[in-house]
Amino acid sequence: MLLNHDLRKQELRVVRSSVVLISVVSVLSVLTVLSSACGSASSVSSDRPTLAPYVPTPQDVVDRMLADANVTSSDVVYDLGSGDGRIVISAAKKYGAHGVGIDIDPDRISESRRNARNAGVGDLVEFQRGDILQADVSRATVVTLYLVSSANLKLRPILTRQLRPGSRVVSHAFGMGDWKPEKIDRFKDAQGDDRVIYVWRADGTIRP
Repeated sequence: MLLNHDLRKQELRVVRSSVVLISVVSVLSVLTVLSSACGSASSVSSDRPTLAPYVPTPQDVVDRMLADANVTSSDVVYDLGSGDGRIVISAAKKYGAHGVGIDIDPDRISESRRNARNAGVGDLVEFQRGDILQADVSRATVVTLYLVSSANLKLRPILTRQLRPGSRVVSHAFGMGDWKPEKIDRFKDAQGDDRVIYVWRADGTIRP
């Protein structure tokens, strides 16, 4: 009887050890899956290009950009990295132009759509979430930018390939390498800060 009792105790220990081992393996499996999922999410996030920090263009500079581009009601204005949407909204509200804003941040897109509705120009403008390096801007007659020089250079071959001759590109603060602008507008904004706006006109030449 004692021998049988000892055997039962050993069997119980084995069963308990097996249960603990299975539990540990299950937990590790779950953690591995979660880690893999998080890694994939981080990879997707890091693959998204961050071409410039979000810094809103002051409204008086927006107005100057649109004036320098000679925007009219017949224009289609694309703003690449559109932030809160103020440039295309201003183009629609002041000139009656159609506009498209593209930004990679979904919060900025939601904000832009609200701003457009509040400004009463929701029928003239649209906002798309996307990578501006993959954007189709072939409909644009005016493209506005407030990025950085390196981002402008990445966009230059895209813009010069897609835009029809006569379309204008307007950049606040940053140039496009050796592509000479048609116009450079230097001025002080409402706060007394120095500003510069560059304007180019597409001529059918693709500039890499």
